[in-house]
Amino acid sequence: MIQAKAYANHSPTDLLKPFVINRRSPKPNDIVIEIAYCGICHSDIHTARGEWGPTAYPFVPGHEIVGKVIEVGKKVKRFKRGDLAGVGCFVDSCGKCANCKSNEQQFCDHTAFTYNSTELDKVTPTYGGYSSHITIKDQYAYKIKKGLPLDRVAPLLCAGITTYSPLKRFKTKKGSKVGVVGLGGLGHMAVKIAKAMGAEVTVFSTSPGKEQDAKKLGAKNFILTSNPDNFVPYEGKLDLIIDTVSAQHDFSLYMSTLKKAGTHVLVGASPEPNHVEAMALIFGRKSLTGSLIGGLKETQEMLDFCAKKKVLADIELVPASRINEAYDRTVRGQVKYRFVIDAKTL
Repeated sequence: MIQAKAYANHSPTDLLKPFVINRRSPKPNDIVIEIAYCGICHSDIHTARGEWGPTAYPFVPGHEIVGKVIEVGKKVKRFKRGDLAGVGCFVDSCGKCANCKSNEQQFCDHTAFTYNSTELDKVTPTYGGYSSHITIKDQYAYKIKKGLPLDRVAPLLCAGITTYSPLKRFKTKKGSKVGVVGLGGLGHMAVKIAKAMGAEVTVFSTSPGKEQDAKKLGAKNFILTSNPDNFVPYEGKLDLIIDTVSAQHDFSLYMSTLKKAGTHVLVGASPEPNHVEAMALIFGRKSLTGSLIGGLKETQEMLDFCAKKKVLADIELVPASRINEAYDRTVRGQVKYRFVIDAKTL
């Protein structure tokens, strides 16, 4: 066993505090990663606070993990000691079902998520990356190119793949017109990745102060959503909308900006039901769909794409002692655009 320093909470109303967890010693196909940085995702907050259904406490969040490989099992060939590696939103799957065989392990019925889940034995709890070390099967870890700022790479393991996957699936390319709803951790990555793919980007936001930032990140247009009249000039203009907002909102006005057969993709998950008018879908044969992270192959592809295009997260690095403050500021939208924990401070 490897004793790892961590931060955990013990109830939905509890603050995260120092905690010690036991990571397994490496099996033949395992690697041990000494964690350098871990991003703070809004999903961490929802789960820690019990907003997405039952949470198994004590709860250690974190699924945007990067660090250095310090031990390798005797059968591991993909990694060696000293390599850089990342861990995303899941750490195992059955490997046999249709979803696993099609490289969409995130949809496997037996997926072991990085936290608030169990390993495939259905008994051993999984703990996330707000910790000093993690042990993982080597095939579920990702290769990170050297020379990149690791703290800015960490959020790619969730925010990056969550937005890259639907942009790729709906064939975003030069000349595509893409809308991004919300300019937070997910939204700023959607803008950067869509721009890197050649798209013209329009940002929807409730915050007038974010217009300048949206343009700096690569957006051409900005729609302040507090006034419905602002949507009118953009009606029927967009091919695709990536909706990153994890709070209740009405989809109908946003869908008015889609072209015929355009698609509105949800990647933000509100704890409360949202609203959409039937006519917003029927007129124009428009689609409302969702997207969940990406599989192993696509996530590695995303990391390689971002390295090539120099697409990195805009972050605020925080010590572990400020995790609870970072949670509150994330909920209030007071971060540009992703908090990342410096694991040395655990």
